[in-house]
Amino acid sequence: MKNLTIMMMRYNYFIKGLQAVTIKTIAISILLCMVVTPVSAQRKKDVSVDDVLAAMRKSSDYLANKVSLNGGYLWMYTEDFSEQFGEVPARKSQVWIQGTTPRMGELFLDIYRITGDKTYLDYAKRVAGVLIYGQHPMGGWHYFIDFDRKGLDEWYKKTASQFFRGYEEFRHYYGNCTYDDDVTQGSTAFLLHLYMETMDPAYFGPLKKALDFILISQYPNGGWPQRYPLMYDFVHDGLDDYTSNYTLNDDAMNNTIDVLLEAYDALGNKEYLEAARRGGDFFIISQGPTEIPAWSEQYDMNVQPDWGRTHEPPAFGARQTAHTVEMLMKLFLFTGDRRYLRPIPANLEWMESSKLKVLDNGDYEMARYYDPQTRLPIDFDILDKKSPEGYMTFHYFASDEKPFTGRTQPVNYAELKREFNQVSKLKSGEEIKLYAQRNKNVKKYPDPDKNKVIQLINGMNENGIWIEDLSVFDVKKTMFFDGPEARKTIRGFSVRTYMDYMNIFIGFINNSKK
Repeated sequence: MKNLTIMMMRYNYFIKGLQAVTIKTIAISILLCMVVTPVSAQRKKDVSVDDVLAAMRKSSDYLANKVSLNGGYLWMYTEDFSEQFGEVPARKSQVWIQGTTPRMGELFLDIYRITGDKTYLDYAKRVAGVLIYGQHPMGGWHYFIDFDRKGLDEWYKKTASQFFRGYEEFRHYYGNCTYDDDVTQGSTAFLLHLYMETMDPAYFGPLKKALDFILISQYPNGGWPQRYPLMYDFVHDGLDDYTSNYTLNDDAMNNTIDVLLEAYDALGNKEYLEAARRGGDFFIISQGPTEIPAWSEQYDMNVQPDWGRTHEPPAFGARQTAHTVEMLMKLFLFTGDRRYLRPIPANLEWMESSKLKVLDNGDYEMARYYDPQTRLPIDFDILDKKSPEGYMTFHYFASDEKPFTGRTQPVNYAELKREFNQVSKLKSGEEIKLYAQRNKNVKKYPDPDKNKVIQLINGMNENGIWIEDLSVFDVKKTMFFDGPEARKTIRGFSVRTYMDYMNIFIGFINNSKK
């Protein structure tokens, strides 16, 4: 009974992660089955490319002209606009950089390139406008932009901080910029793409400012902090402020290196390439010892695994380790420098010996975290004792229990090994050709059949959007409950659903050209 209770508590605690994965990976067939408000009684039985283009414009016009705030977007809205949400409940004066606004700009730019309709280029420029407005004086971005600064402190106090667990990034407002969740990197990449498309000097200044920010914020050893300018004032739950730590978590450094490589390729500034290479050098020096040659999600100033948030203990992480291996191979392909391959064989051997089991699809199931001292998987207990601020607390410990019942992570070991075997055999001069082949910026879109597209068009309401039931946080409950108990259902629309469906329409258009 005790084990069942612990398992349920773990389920509740990590429901956020599961939901994030679900949002990103949910199958199109499931999306099409959502309950939506039909556009009219006249339902289409067939569609042409012109029908799809018209549907795309109707939906996009509504998003850009009725939903957008000064060119920016949130994640979800109720149908009557009485409530709105980013990763947490948002204010009407906010737009979210994390996860939405730069991605909308990229989507508009993609649709413009495919259709030639300059309206989409105008919508992309509006996104650039709000990003430039909200750019930090040093050049990066925060999770969101708020057009009513006077109410921000109160929102942090009464809304953003009111979560039983996690979300420490929303407990305290630093006023600086973040590399978490592709916020600064994604905004920089979009400005780069828009500038290269238009060659409009109005975008070069903010772009260079963003790239300079990346250079300035890099530590001498090649790592980057999670946030910059550096601040240390949010000591909580008995832990130091983690935001100045060298941070790999959620691909913070990978995304930074990616935008530097792309900027060097587009603009030719060798500083960007040198910074990217220093990032790779940090991966080399931060790899764990012979006994556990993996990588941590964050490191202290001595380059030792350190605490992140209270649910991120000092450990070597399977997910970020796999992503680091991928980035090392990418750096090798771009530079031809074989130093970036040297850490990989030992790591692959460690993955092989440390896997918990092989999943049905061939992936290795590994523990989310491994203890630096014992090399065993890390487990945890949720404690009855709360922190002085009312947040849940944890006890972490190395576990030799088999089967392991703690947090796990699938890793596509076979693909990592196959790719390493391929790239390690390349002859000098072949590397950059393979890099170019893999990174041609040719995006892949779904290849839907006509019936799916008909369903989507018939599911649009009179404004051209898709109304659905959405699960969101109920901030009145989040300090008392965790998981499903702290959520409520709203009737509204999701900007991410719009983006998913636009990609389906693009796929249909591309398929019709074949």
